[in-house]
Amino acid sequence: MLDREETDVAADRAQDALQTLRETARAAGLELGPQEVHPLLRALGGGPPGSEEALRRALLDVRRRAWRERLAVLKARAGALPVSPADLDLAVTAVSNPAADDGELLAALREAVLARLGGYDTPAAALAAALDDLPRATPGEANLDAVGHCAALVAEAFALPAPDAAAFARRAVETERRRRSERREAARAARETRAKEERRLKAWEASLVGGEAVPSLLGCTREEAERWIRAGLVPVARRVEVRRGGRTTREAEFDPEVLGRLRGAVPDWRRSTGERPAEARRTARDEGRGGSNAAVARVAGLDRYAAHFATARALDRRLVACLGPTNSGKTYFGLSQLAQAESGIILGPLRLLAHEYREALEAQGIATALSTGEERIVVPGSRHTAATVEMCPFRTPLDIAVIDEAQMLADPERGPAWTAAIMGVPARTVIILGAPDAAPMLRRIASLCGDPLEEVRLERMGPLVAARDPVPFGEIGRGDAVIAFSRREVFELRAELLRRGRTVAVVYGALGPTVRRAEARRFREGEAEVLVATDAIGMGLNIGPLRRVIFSSLRKFDGEQERPLTVQEIKQIGGRAGRFSGEHAEGIVAVLAGGGDPAEIAHALAAPPAAPRDLRPPVAPDADIVAAVAAEIGTDSLFGTLRRIERSVLRRDDPNYRLGDLSTQIAIAEAVDGVRELSLLDRWTYAMCPVDERDEGISRLTDWAVEHAMGLAVAPPRAGRLPPPDRASQDALQLAERVHRRLVAWRWMAMRFPEVYRNMDGAMAESRRLNEWIEAVLAARPSVPKPRVRSDARGSGAFARYLVRG
Repeated sequence: MLDREETDVAADRAQDALQTLRETARAAGLELGPQEVHPLLRALGGGPPGSEEALRRALLDVRRRAWRERLAVLKARAGALPVSPADLDLAVTAVSNPAADDGELLAALREAVLARLGGYDTPAAALAAALDDLPRATPGEANLDAVGHCAALVAEAFALPAPDAAAFARRAVETERRRRSERREAARAARETRAKEERRLKAWEASLVGGEAVPSLLGCTREEAERWIRAGLVPVARRVEVRRGGRTTREAEFDPEVLGRLRGAVPDWRRSTGERPAEARRTARDEGRGGSNAAVARVAGLDRYAAHFATARALDRRLVACLGPTNSGKTYFGLSQLAQAESGIILGPLRLLAHEYREALEAQGIATALSTGEERIVVPGSRHTAATVEMCPFRTPLDIAVIDEAQMLADPERGPAWTAAIMGVPARTVIILGAPDAAPMLRRIASLCGDPLEEVRLERMGPLVAARDPVPFGEIGRGDAVIAFSRREVFELRAELLRRGRTVAVVYGALGPTVRRAEARRFREGEAEVLVATDAIGMGLNIGPLRRVIFSSLRKFDGEQERPLTVQEIKQIGGRAGRFSGEHAEGIVAVLAGGGDPAEIAHALAAPPAAPRDLRPPVAPDADIVAAVAAEIGTDSLFGTLRRIERSVLRRDDPNYRLGDLSTQIAIAEAVDGVRELSLLDRWTYAMCPVDERDEGISRLTDWAVEHAMGLAVAPPRAGRLPPPDRASQDALQLAERVHRRLVAWRWMAMRFPEVYRNMDGAMAESRRLNEWIEAVLAARPSVPKPRVRSDARGSGAFARYLVRG
């Protein structure tokens, strides 16, 4: 009975609050829509408004969500207004009239755009940003009239005098017209080049003949042809799969043009193959030159990759593989050995790690330089360097080289950099650090190099155990790291933890090294109780006091499909647990309730090291190989050169090496091949630039190449004015992250073409500004509602299921 009375009282109070709300609205001259009443009551805390002003503020908060959606529609109609997502947020915040119409909303949006454009250093930088934000009339291009309107907005933002504003707008339109003409010409040339190279490749493949045609083309018997093929005198152009009688076999095909040139060598082969096989093979090599696949393969020499590194091969090198699980002291071992050497280098996968290596050596009083793709720190007199693996030097001998994270050899894209570093670093002692899974491939590399290999095995310094039961969300606490597999899920988890009163640090792939380290420091020093991260924490980041690693799910979307986590992924990420309170205590690896079976974690932690399925080290061409192959096949096309390398330089059944993934380089080559004012090797440099393909990175890189060819300076990307960190939306945060990634690519190019990418100081200043702003956003503790989970959300894992259950 009492419960019913309480319910009736609550209902009466709610009705009174509703009546007071409507009366206050009428008194204030405000019309409330039927869908606004209940959100308003929630915004007012469930009670009546204390005053008309309180009602006005609450109504503004409710209507701003709808206004933002309305402005997104209106900006498309406006056409020539360069609007960023952050502009929408600032515009709706600036509107103070709850009854604002479309005209007032657009006026507020225009003022927000002007304020942002005025926040750039120069009108030119503001115009470049504005053109990026213009809606596209056709793919990739905005109307030229809109370019003029953008220029006029920029002139207004910078308060340029009328004559200067008109001149600025004219120059902007003319420069953009010329740039577009060059882009179209480059695109046309690239299409033509690709078609030509594809035709050339198909014609060559169509001309190949089977083994049965070799005797007639060489003028020999079948037995002689088979013997000379086995001896390597007759080059195999390629091997193709053929199905005969229910079985699939790989059969050799031959280039008739090459066989025709080799016919004159047959008499010498008959005289010399028994007594002087090496001389016969030299004759075959000389006669077979001329653009054939065999000749191209010989020029590239990827099947003899270790021989490329002349300085390393001239040294009496010793390889030491120091292998062990996470938290076994591998990096400490390597740095200790390096610190005792007169000269040396340490190579790792990330710029962030290179900085940490350098700081560790400097702390021991060892002057250490830094070398990464987009940054150099030169220390006069230093004989030690910390670097990313792609920056490995190959000519100057050193006492010791330390190469970290050797299990990256299995990575299809970056693995070739580890192969090159391990095979080619010119150090008398090469210390290789990595997971035990890397051992078989390291033994293969040592054998190919002819270097002795010593294996040192380290054990984990504290036990690592799997939790028996899943972890309820409410039990996540101080010292825990929760692992998600998408940026979106990281922020969902963060929002719910903040709502529950926890302090949170976050680490994910889109963050730059500076911000990652700052977030790790917040967690390490206790400012944040919980760390929410993607698998980006699995490699190297100094997280410090970590009690438990809790996977939100034991499945992840890897870009192609959702799949279970591998044993190595669970070990690598879960192995970060176990350094709580500064002691090597027991580390616990768990899964969030609803995210999977804890027995899977126990199985993975107990599993022995598993060798990669393919033990052949991956290799990739460098600039010298690209130039040599292009000269051999007689082309200036980077696309054609890389396609030929991909198709013919290294046989799929080569016993020693496999070709790394060149898909990104080929995609960039296809785009920049039409910029013919750039040399082949300049285009190869562009193809090696780290770009984010999800952010139109290849298109942007091609635009930079066109400006390079036009003799223009390529300006560094900028984000313009950003909202206060405590009011930053996800759109504003993602914009800052995108611009930061573009700056990484820009600085990488500036290290190679400083005369074109000139404003390095400006790029570094913008990177620092963005890092500081992003860091402030992540450290802020906004008032956040319980996250909404979309039914189509991919990869939300246990957390999504937890919220659905309520």
